[in-house]
Amino acid sequence: METIFLKTQSGKTLKGPQVIETKAFKDQRGIFYESWNSNHFNSLINKNINFVQDNLSHSTKGVLRGLHYQLDPFKQGKLIRCIKGRIFDVIVDLQQSSDTFLSWSFIELSETNFKQLWIPEGFAHGFLTLTKEAVVHYKVNNYWNKEYERSLKWNDPKINIQWPLKEISLKKPFLSNKDKEAKTVEELKLYEDVFS
Repeated sequence: METIFLKTQSGKTLKGPQVIETKAFKDQRGIFYESWNSNHFNSLINKNINFVQDNLSHSTKGVLRGLHYQLDPFKQGKLIRCIKGRIFDVIVDLQQSSDTFLSWSFIELSETNFKQLWIPEGFAHGFLTLTKEAVVHYKVNNYWNKEYERSLKWNDPKINIQWPLKEISLKKPFLSNKDKEAKTVEELKLYEDVFS
C-alpha cells in the first residue's frame, strides 16, 4: 500500500485526505487484494484510527449522494472504496482555519483501480455514479447521528464543483429529498455549521 495527496483545482495540496493505492494480485483464477489492514493504514496516515461502523450503498447511474458531513461531537473520518462500478468521488474542505477552506478535489474510484480515499474530519463528501450501478463501501470512525448530520448543496456556485454530468449524458443528477434540501455554504456558515 502507498498513498498520494489530493490537490485542489488551484493546485494546492489538501492537508489530511489521502488516496491509498492497493496492490492487487491477478492470475488465471481471478484477483486477490488486501482491502484493509489496521497496522498498514495507521502507519500510512500517521494516526491511530478506530473504525466503528461499516456502510454500503448501492446506486444507479446518475445518482449523486452528498455532500455530507457531521459536526462535533459526531465528526467522522471516512475510508471510501468502490467495489462495483465507477464513481466520481468529491471532497470539500470546510475548515475555516485551513488555507484550502472551500476548496474541492476529486478522485475516480472503481472496482478495477483498487484505490481508496481517506477523508479525515472537517471535509464534506459526496459522489456521482458513472456506471450502470455502483456499490460503495466505507468505514467511519464515529457513529451516524441524524441531529449532527449536515448536507452541503451539490451545485453551490461558490464551490463550483465540476461534476462530469455530460460524460453520463445528464443535465442534473438524481438526488434524495435530503440532498435536494441541502444548504449552500453561506447558509451553513450563517448557522455556524462549518468547522473552526
